[in-house]
Amino acid sequence: MTNVELEKARVRLYQKADRKPFIMAFGGSLFALFGFIAFLNLIGSVSLGLRADQRPIERFLFWLVFAIMGFIGPYGFFLAKQQRGIKAIERRLPDFLRDVAEAGRFGMTLADAIVVSSSGRYGKLTPEIKKMAAQITWGVPATEALRLFATRVKTPMVERVVAIIVKSSDAGGDVADVLTMVSHDTKENQLTEDERRITMSTYIAVIYISFMVFLVTIWILNVTFLPKMLEASGALETGAGGALAGASPLANNLPEVVYNVKIAFFIAVIVHGLGDGILAGVLDTGKIANGLRHSFILLVICVLAFLII
Repeated sequence: MTNVELEKARVRLYQKADRKPFIMAFGGSLFALFGFIAFLNLIGSVSLGLRADQRPIERFLFWLVFAIMGFIGPYGFFLAKQQRGIKAIERRLPDFLRDVAEAGRFGMTLADAIVVSSSGRYGKLTPEIKKMAAQITWGVPATEALRLFATRVKTPMVERVVAIIVKSSDAGGDVADVLTMVSHDTKENQLTEDERRITMSTYIAVIYISFMVFLVTIWILNVTFLPKMLEASGALETGAGGALAGASPLANNLPEVVYNVKIAFFIAVIVHGLGDGILAGVLDTGKIANGLRHSFILLVICVLAFLII
């Protein structure tokens, strides 16, 4: 087996170690477990509630929320951590390209320039650069080492940069000039992305604030309006108009109506939290999956708020 084939085999082994399938399977298991408990509470087989006075529908909704949180939480936070790692790698990529370009201006080949530049410090990018330099030292062509590097790191920016460098090297152009141009373009893209995220962070804050305002509004209705409805119903039943009130199905069933209103509030907050979290992810990175972390946080706030209410 040649050095190139050996490195490709190592890359395939590295890709098989991806933890994303395990995280998704773990989240699916939590969803199935908590969903099953929610179903048992709904049909009355078990009575596992967070409060002693909870009815079956309340226990079902709370466990259903736990099931949703168990599904989106692990994957959402794993994806956020993965994105932070990608950003940390891409952040130092322009520095590495600039150093390789400077080494190339002294007459070094692309392979020699990569090996010389690998002695620098590039944060989380350093181990991958050292692997690439070691592959070149073992006899792997520079362009193939770059392809393997892009396959290991596997980020859109790195794949785009490597494709440009490889094509330039194969065409026989001045790689140093191309590296300088790509380094400058990558840095500009990162600055533009930072400005966009700073701008979008304001809208994300508005989403969280609007969710909290929604919860406060429900709390105000719960402690003022709904109790007044129950008091008015009691006064009608005990006062002079009691007979008329007794003839009204709405007056007789008013406590049940109030309870159903509270359940409707809870369902509305669940939907609100899920939707707002997904919207926050779309505004932050343009991807729905990145909003799962925000949805998890909002659902935690929802559960705690309704336990207090």
